[in-house]
Amino acid sequence: MTLAILQPVFIPDLHDLAMMLSADRILLQDSEPWSRKGRTHRALVRTPSGTQYLNIPVKTEDRGKLIRDVRIDHSEAWIAAILKTLKYNYSNSVYYDFYEPEIHSDFREAEHFDYLLPFTLHLRERLFRYLEIELKADILFGSTMESYDSDPDLLAEKLGADTYFQEHDARHYQRQGDKRSPCPLNHPVYRQHFDGFEPNCCLLDLLFQYGPESFEIIEKSMGNFSAV
Repeated sequence: MTLAILQPVFIPDLHDLAMMLSADRILLQDSEPWSRKGRTHRALVRTPSGTQYLNIPVKTEDRGKLIRDVRIDHSEAWIAAILKTLKYNYSNSVYYDFYEPEIHSDFREAEHFDYLLPFTLHLRERLFRYLEIELKADILFGSTMESYDSDPDLLAEKLGADTYFQEHDARHYQRQGDKRSPCPLNHPVYRQHFDGFEPNCCLLDLLFQYGPESFEIIEKSMGNFSAV
C-alpha cells in the first residue's frame, strides 16, 4: 500500500497532485500545528518577474492552533486582493476568460466559511472538477485517527504502508520521516504566459493556460493514471 502524508494546502501544485494520484491512501495532517511557512494558507502563482504567493489571512489568535482549528480573518479584504492578483497576472492566459467566472464565484464562496480547512477542501474539489481529476485514493484525516502520531514512519507503519510520500520541500514545517520516498514527479517545463518557466506554481497556473488540455501536462509528468 502506498501512502501520501500531506498537510492540507490552499491550492495544490503538481507535486501534491503526483503524490495524491500515486497513492492508495491519502492522510491529511490536520492535527499538526499551523505554520506560516506551510501552504495551508498560501499558493504560488506566476508573475512577470517570477512568482508570488496568494494568501488567506488567518486570525492572529489562531496561529498557534492545530490546522483544523484555524479560522479565516475576514476583517481583511483578501478575496478581492486575490481576484485582482489573478486578473493582473493571468488575464492574457489562453483559458482565463473561460474559467474566471467560476473561479471568481469559488473565491467569493469563502465568505461563507469561518474555518480555513473546509474552504480549502471545497476549493480543491472545485479545481479538480475543472481539471477533470478524480482521486481514487481513500482520504483520511489525522484528527479521525485513534492513535495519530506526528512521526511519519510510525504513521506509515500504523496504516500498513509499504511506501509513503511527504509534501515536497516541507522540511521547515512538516516532520520528515527516515523512510519516505521521493515525490513521484518529473516536473514538466510547460508553456507559461510570461517568458521563461517557473516551477512549483499552483494548479491555477496550469488551468488558466491549458484548460481541458491540462491532462497532457499531468500525464507527461506522472505517466498515464486511470485517475486522470
